Amino acid sequence: MSRIIRDPIKRQLDEAEGYLMLNLPRKAIEILERRADWATMQFEASFLSGEALRSLERYREALKPLEVAAALRPADIGVAIALGWCYKRTQRLAQAIDSLERAARHNAKTPQPLLHYNLACYWSLAGNTAKALDELTVALKLGPELRSLVPGERDFDKLRGNPEFDQLTNDPAPLT
Repeated sequence: MSRIIRDPIKRQLDEAEGYLMLNLPRKAIEILERRADWATMQFEASFLSGEALRSLERYREALKPLEVAAALRPADIGVAIALGWCYKRTQRLAQAIDSLERAARHNAKTPQPLLHYNLACYWSLAGNTAKALDELTVALKLGPELRSLVPGERDFDKLRGNPEFDQLTNDPAPLT
């Protein structure tokens, strides 16, 4: 038996999310722009709007709805990563780092490997080798599978050749 969604706000958000999942962000934006007020679903609407704009590479425009979503749920990892992504691509690296560090503090009891991996990338770009290596160590301890991303990650170009980085990223042994 199919479940009917009677709440029109929830139904519209589910429709927008579906279009986003199908890689049709323009359709998602059309749906999200039909309503000026999302009442009790402001977080979801803001996050979906930001993600749709981000997938269209409209990073500067994506910042506003993502900042709203982050203010509503500062611990949300997906929002922090999306916000960091957009800040980085609008040459606001310090804000990208702030966004991820704030989320890391909120999730200190359940650290997220992708969050720390992205922090390592941003610290590397910022030229802070020590912090980049610290964050990458944490990321690889939490998610050893992330090691496979490192060779193609241009954000780590400044670290390549650093003995500690090379050992960390080339050693297949589990980190202790």
